[in-house]
Amino acid sequence: MKRLFNTILAILITTTLFAQSDLLKKANEHYVKEEFKEAIDVYNQLLMSNLESKEVYFNLGNAYYKTAQYTKAILFYERAKLLSPDDEDIDFNLQVANQHVIDSIQELPGIFIVRWWNSIVNSQTTDTWAVVSILSFLLFLTLTGLYFFARSGDVRRIAFWSACFLIFISIFSWSFAAKQKSWMVNHSYAIVMQPTVTVKSSPSEKGTNLFVIHEGLKIKITDKLGDWLEVRLADGNKGWLLIESIERI
Repeated sequence: MKRLFNTILAILITTTLFAQSDLLKKANEHYVKEEFKEAIDVYNQLLMSNLESKEVYFNLGNAYYKTAQYTKAILFYERAKLLSPDDEDIDFNLQVANQHVIDSIQELPGIFIVRWWNSIVNSQTTDTWAVVSILSFLLFLTLTGLYFFARSGDVRRIAFWSACFLIFISIFSWSFAAKQKSWMVNHSYAIVMQPTVTVKSSPSEKGTNLFVIHEGLKIKITDKLGDWLEVRLADGNKGWLLIESIERI
């Protein structure tokens, strides 16, 4: 019975993969032919089948941009950037799309050491940091063995300090991978999807109007109360808006 179940499961997985591959090919063909609306439909079908990748998000963002749906383009460029934070093509297209956003908000510079640390974490993808961590740890084990079994004092000293360096690299690489994974899973950023949104002083329609923001703007979610979200803008301004006004990245 167990063997039959495993066989059926394998068939289902294989069928799903082939179906996703056909959809991806079909979507790319529509995109190359500049049939952008058709490409958007097929890329969204891929996402509904749980095929998430940088390429799908990036191409979908491009297709939305080509059809002048700039807010959705920004949303999917940001999602692609989550999976590949150091991709220059994503950064460039995102900057171009953001030129269509009405709000021009000057981002607070933040603490230098925090910005520097985040730039290091984002310099590689999660998978790359994980691979670096695993390889460093394997080399650490090899050098540890060399340290215990080598007869030469010079060899043992080199092995010892090299092993210390590699375990340091392994630990930090793993922490970088975990940090990026946490950002992807527990991210708190969103894009404003409605043309105009009034930000309130409290989670209520009766709250005082603080300021107005427009579609395409990236915001950070800091709290939630019922259907209301507390958000913070890049310049530090905060307030409340309805959850239906935004879509999480």
